[in-house]
Amino acid sequence: MSSRDPELDCAECVEAAPYVLGALEDAERYREHLLTCASCRDEVAALQVVVDTLPTTVAPAVASQDLRNRVLATVRSEAQLLRAAGREADEPPVRAGRWRARRLSLLSAGFAVAASAAVAAVIAIATSGSSTGVRVTAAHLSASVSGARASLRQSAGHAELVVSGMRQPPPGKIYEVWLKRGDGEPRPTDALFGVTSQGSGATSVPGSLHGVREVLVTSEPRGGSLHPTSQPVIVVTLPA
Repeated sequence: MSSRDPELDCAECVEAAPYVLGALEDAERYREHLLTCASCRDEVAALQVVVDTLPTTVAPAVASQDLRNRVLATVRSEAQLLRAAGREADEPPVRAGRWRARRLSLLSAGFAVAASAAVAAVIAIATSGSSTGVRVTAAHLSASVSGARASLRQSAGHAELVVSGMRQPPPGKIYEVWLKRGDGEPRPTDALFGVTSQGSGATSVPGSLHGVREVLVTSEPRGGSLHPTSQPVIVVTLPA
């Protein structure tokens, strides 16, 4: 938890947790806000460290078919309850004091991190039994990360970028994923990630890849950028 005076924090710090988890609907607006708000940048940086360590905190395990069925049944049941309750049931109160908003931000971060790990576990459970329908595209890496490997895995409308042997970004930096369609400029996504001390990491690529020509990764300031500030270290060229 930050030692800053909570009364000096920006009210929009409450958006930091869903932002680092890739669950914020208007991520581009919040990324613009980060360019001018030091409080929110600090909050994003602190929470990003927690999110980056998630892959290394859970030992891998093979789930039984019975467990897979029970987990998926629970997820479907919760989704049905949420749909029945309506959108308002999942929205926070409109007004809240700054200190209360900060406490909610930290609490939501804990719940959201746990939920994110659960969703990742469900995806792993659902796909661990078979590789049918998975398309893997190898990436090209720059000389600055020689020895590393990366690939884009696509399955059932979900895309995930997986890296290994990757050096960690410089201090104060984070890896950011970009999508390039046709001859247009790369567009930012809210996929920001780091790697473990062994150089391994993974991140979901948000949105549809329909019409995407390249998936790029650059090293950017923590909180991300609206335009690339460095040359791509990873380039995945998708088949036409």
